[in-house]
Amino acid sequence: MADTLRIEELGDRVVVTLHRPGSRNAINAAMVRELHEVCAALEERPRLLLLTGDGGTFAAGADIGELRERGRDQALQGINSRLFDRIARLPLPTVAAVDGWALGGGAELAYACDLRLASPAAVFGNPEPGLGILAAAGACWRLRDLVGASVAKQVLLAGRRLDAADAHRLGLVAEVVPADELLGRAHALLDRMARSGTLALRLTKLVADAPGGHPVTDDLAQAILFESDDKRARMDAFLAGDRR
Repeated sequence: MADTLRIEELGDRVVVTLHRPGSRNAINAAMVRELHEVCAALEERPRLLLLTGDGGTFAAGADIGELRERGRDQALQGINSRLFDRIARLPLPTVAAVDGWALGGGAELAYACDLRLASPAAVFGNPEPGLGILAAAGACWRLRDLVGASVAKQVLLAGRRLDAADAHRLGLVAEVVPADELLGRAHALLDRMARSGTLALRLTKLVADAPGGHPVTDDLAQAILFESDDKRARMDAFLAGDRR
C-alpha cells in the first residue's frame, strides 16, 4: 500500500499519481522508495507508464526538510538520481502529464520520462543553486539534451522558469492541453503507442537512448525484430489491407 502515490493498473499501462497533500507533492524518501517499487514491477512485467501529480501540481521539488539533513554520504548515494535513471531506463515508454509546478526534483522527474504533456499552468524550473546545491538528479545533462545548452544554462544558472508555452516551443513538451483534458490526452498518446509492437517499442527505445549511436546497434535490433512473429503478423495484416 503506497502512502505517497496513487497507483492504477490498466492492463497495458500503469498510472502513477504523486500524492502528498499539503506538500505540493514534494519528493521525499518514502516517495522514492515507492517509485522504486513501481519500477521493479515494470521491469518484471513491462508496461507503459503515465506519471502525473495530484491537486494541480506535478511536484514542487524535493523535500527540503530532508535535503537539509543530507550530507556527503547521502549525495554520493544518488538517492534521487538513481531513481530517475531507473525510470529513464524502463523497458517501455513513459509519459509525464504535468499540471502546475514541476520544480527542482519534480522537473528532473519529468525530464527523465520519454515524453511530456503539459497544461497551460505548467512551469518547469531548477532553482537548486538558490538553496546552495545543484540540480544533481539529471537536469544538468538531460535538460541540455532536451532543449539545448543555452536554454539549459538559463534555467540551471540564471533561474529561468519555462512556462507551458516556452516548454512547447522549445520541444520540452509535446503538447499543451487544458488541465481537464490533460490525462485524457496522455492516455490517447499511450493508446497510440500501445498499438505498436511491444518488442519494437522496447528495442526502439533502447537504440534511441544508446549513447553515440552506431549502425551495428540498429542492425542487431532490426535482426531480432525481423525474426519475430509479431513483425510477420503485422506486415501480413498490412498487406491484406489493414492500414491502421
